[in-house]
Amino acid sequence: MFPSIATRQLATNTASSLRHLPYSVPRNSNGSLPVYSDIRNGGSRYLILLKNIKGDINTLRNDLASSLFEPGSDQTARLKAVIHRQDTIILTGGRWKQNVMDWLQQKGF
Repeated sequence: MFPSIATRQLATNTASSLRHLPYSVPRNSNGSLPVYSDIRNGGSRYLILLKNIKGDINTLRNDLASSLFEPGSDQTARLKAVIHRQDTIILTGGRWKQNVMDWLQQKGF
């Protein structure tokens, strides 16, 4: 019924680590991360959209580009991150929706 001590400590550690980030990615009304895939050109162009970003979007884009994959890997070379409007990042170069969602969860969002 009550959360365990480990769960409460994890939540506290996650909350304290979020305070140091200059950006946040709030969950949508369903409780899901705002990460969407958009398939265009008959399936030949695959886009990942990260929406509703609050704070410093440039820092988030740079963090994603530098730490989503291992430096020097093939995925890092193909990854392109572009800021669209004021609150959306578009990632191109691969089918990485689950990778982005896992990365955000590791950051505590």
